[in-house]
Amino acid sequence: MTAIAPSPARVRAPAFLPRFALVLAALLAALFTAAGPATAHAALTASDPQDGAVVATAPAQVTLSFSEQVAMGDDSIRVMDPQGRRVDTGELRDMCSGTTIRYGTALHSGLPDGTYTVAWQAVSADSHPVSGAFTFSIGAPSATSVALPAEQVGGGPVGIAYDVARYAAYAGFTVLVGGAAFILLCWRRGATQRPLQKLVVRAWVTLTGATLVMLVLRTPYTGSGKFADALDLDGLRAVLETKTGASLVSRLLLLGAAALFLAVLFGAFARRTAEEAAKGSGKRREKDREKDRATEKETDDLLFGLGIGGAVVAAGIAATWALSEHASTGIQPGIAMPADILHLLAVAAWLGGLTALLVALHKVPGIEREAVQRFSRVAFVSVVVLAVTGVYQSWRQVGSWSALTGTSYGQLLLLKVGLVAVLVGIAYVSRSWTARLTETPAGKAAKVTRQRDVSRETRAAAVTVPEDPKRAVQLARQRAARENAREKQVRDADPARAGLRRSVLAEAGVAVALLAVTTVLTSTEPGRTAERASGRDAAATAVPNRAIKITLPFDTGGQSGKGSVRVEVDPGRVGANALHVWVDDPDGQPLDIPEVKVAFTLPAKDIGPLPVVPEHAAPGHWSASGVQLPLAGEWRIDVTVRTSDIDQTTVQKNVKIG
Repeated sequence: MTAIAPSPARVRAPAFLPRFALVLAALLAALFTAAGPATAHAALTASDPQDGAVVATAPAQVTLSFSEQVAMGDDSIRVMDPQGRRVDTGELRDMCSGTTIRYGTALHSGLPDGTYTVAWQAVSADSHPVSGAFTFSIGAPSATSVALPAEQVGGGPVGIAYDVARYAAYAGFTVLVGGAAFILLCWRRGATQRPLQKLVVRAWVTLTGATLVMLVLRTPYTGSGKFADALDLDGLRAVLETKTGASLVSRLLLLGAAALFLAVLFGAFARRTAEEAAKGSGKRREKDREKDRATEKETDDLLFGLGIGGAVVAAGIAATWALSEHASTGIQPGIAMPADILHLLAVAAWLGGLTALLVALHKVPGIEREAVQRFSRVAFVSVVVLAVTGVYQSWRQVGSWSALTGTSYGQLLLLKVGLVAVLVGIAYVSRSWTARLTETPAGKAAKVTRQRDVSRETRAAAVTVPEDPKRAVQLARQRAARENAREKQVRDADPARAGLRRSVLAEAGVAVALLAVTTVLTSTEPGRTAERASGRDAAATAVPNRAIKITLPFDTGGQSGKGSVRVEVDPGRVGANALHVWVDDPDGQPLDIPEVKVAFTLPAKDIGPLPVVPEHAAPGHWSASGVQLPLAGEWRIDVTVRTSDIDQTTVQKNVKIG
């Protein structure tokens, strides 16, 4: 990059700025801590066998159902016996059909009784890793040496590092695109200013570095959670074949194009802008004026080319998020992805441009009033785009009023809306300061004095050059100090300019919090999905599309008082059901006993117990028809077994009725 402007003198920040920065840092730390590991976006809605089920015979396979599409491999579902040995075949079965998302793995035959552990992990269609574990038992529960994982995939130090990179990527994109847009649309002279050059280039470096970190950490982030696996070339190759890996690589390629854009913006365009400014004063001959007009046309053409090229690159970078995260899944992805791109570009133009304006007000003396007014118009258009796309995204991701207030996503969305309202209010104050922004007589006098003193010092320096290098350095420091003081005098001469700096600083503080909340939203399960998954959890049957079957061991304490009771509720739905109860002795043979009673209770709704006295149908077998279960939910089945006149016991199990 070629910088043609001399480095401007440093400006001492206001006394409250360090304290304000500390408050923002604390706010960001709180938000980042609250974010935690990425919440599961694809929720497990059902399993066969279900969590905690006790089945009479070993199942042939284990299946898992999800709320949305997931990516799984042969090792994504692992089933372990009580000693921790794997008992699955290691072959993933794709059982998806239509809107049903289901995967399974076959089990070895001849599995003995005991408690088995199912551990699974996958990657949601919106790029976030999900995982979980549960147990089921064959015959009767037993002790197991397998411990359920306490932490979901995507957590731990690797998850924290990946989340930090994600935050940095959003921030870098916002400042990169917004800063460049501020220069091209609002203040062309900003291309020659070193503070703005540094701001935009550092944003490019931040976005590029964060993207590389996310690409390298993708394997351990979605897998083992160990930093050492970041060096696994096979894992990196596998990541490149995924939608997320392709998006990250595409972003890096587009950032290469963005580097060329910045080289032209701060090179050829900055030089032409500086030349125009230098030729703008004084009398000019007609021939020189014609040459200036030709130069201006070339500069306008260059500005147009930069605008078109920059817009294409910025939209491409924004698309790398839209094509791999929330917008690419769920309903109406064909509309959601373009809307998401517009939303990201509007955020960048507003908040990134606000950052550039703040730097200009604090670091560059003499920013023109027209530049601030142009940014005010750009910010207004950005807010309109944000409002339209934000309402659509909110409807798409939330879906209902209950999800807006009853899910984490909806609550974060309400917080975001509140921050936007605060930001718009402060922006209105900034707009009023802009309307009063002018160059006061004191400011004009200070500028004239400054120009006169600079000319005098330049002439004096040309006449007398100290031979002593130390003396020359000392004089240079003195001149720099005087220059700082004069520039501060020019800036502070206009009260409206000082008020604008304060209001823009407040805007920037709220914008940082808004950007943090927005980033947290990208790693939170959408309200529509969360509510649907919750509803399925409450209404799903224990075994999808099949009757509910449970087996419970019992011991009444008397003679021949041990055995097991098998209960079947068919079809396991709201309404009328057929009930079958089989009682077996420890050897698995039918056991005739004096009495069996069953009761159904729905604690969440204070319904029940609803008693059922099944009829004796055959040795060891009782049945009842027309058993009415009025509501969906998690019902408790109590089975009372009486083996003699005085020996009886009640065993129970929770099942889900749909």
